[in-house]
Amino acid sequence: MSLERVGGYLSAGLNGINYPVTAVEYLVVAGGAGGGSAIGTNFGGAGGGGAGGLLTATGLSVAIGTAYTITVGAGGAGSSSSSNGATGSNSVFSSITSSGGGGGGSTLFAVGNAGGSGGGGSGQGTSAGGAGTSGQGFAGGTSNGVGVGGGGGGSGSVGIAGTSGGVAGGGGTGTASSISGSQLQYAGGGGGGAYTSTTESLGVAGGGNGGASTVFGKSGLANTGSGGGGGGGNSGATSANGGAGGSGIVIIRYPSYLAPATSTTGGPEMYIAGFWRVYKFVASGTITF
Repeated sequence: MSLERVGGYLSAGLNGINYPVTAVEYLVVAGGAGGGSAIGTNFGGAGGGGAGGLLTATGLSVAIGTAYTITVGAGGAGSSSSSNGATGSNSVFSSITSSGGGGGGSTLFAVGNAGGSGGGGSGQGTSAGGAGTSGQGFAGGTSNGVGVGGGGGGSGSVGIAGTSGGVAGGGGTGTASSISGSQLQYAGGGGGGAYTSTTESLGVAGGGNGGASTVFGKSGLANTGSGGGGGGGNSGATSANGGAGGSGIVIIRYPSYLAPATSTTGGPEMYIAGFWRVYKFVASGTITF
């Protein structure tokens, strides 16, 4: 049996051979969207940004000697105007493409944008959340006509609608994955912005909290594909911007007795986690098996 040192860990080939890689497991998470902004006089809270689409599976066939493109999607910017939060960018591995999250609704009566997961609707009027992409994420929450924003959709559930009493909707749930070697949450929605409440709504799985009254939405965590929080509304003329969405991530793994990649670009983190050889991309690049 041969031993190979990778990132400080020892990897063993079976019978002294590192067998070629023919199939891999992957997690591809797109960039989360920015939250909407609350601008003007007597405005409701803005919608939370939707999470980036999430795709994960085992058994994706790969060819020896082929350079596979890796694209890690950027998070969308939070809104500081009457436009909705910016949509996140797609993430790609080979033939697998996850769609960027949909931006949260801004100002009055703005519907959240569609995306991997949809953005939440903005407050004051009844505004729907944007649609999610089937198999990747869920719709954003509605503002529910009570002056508060709906939460951005997550990869695990629909964003929560605003409720009475000025309480904004929280973000939709994310998805747990242990592909990196540790169980982590990815692609949660950003919280919607409140109107008169002093309580921030919760983003989940890395999603940014929605702003309380006149408070800016919080940004989603980098490399989780989470949505940014919506800005908090108020009866005065103070504006509150949305938070930015979190960037995406691409993780690839396969049994550690198989041969290491012959080349990579983009500086992925490479390590052995138990039985698995893991390549974690937080920037775009390529991988050749």
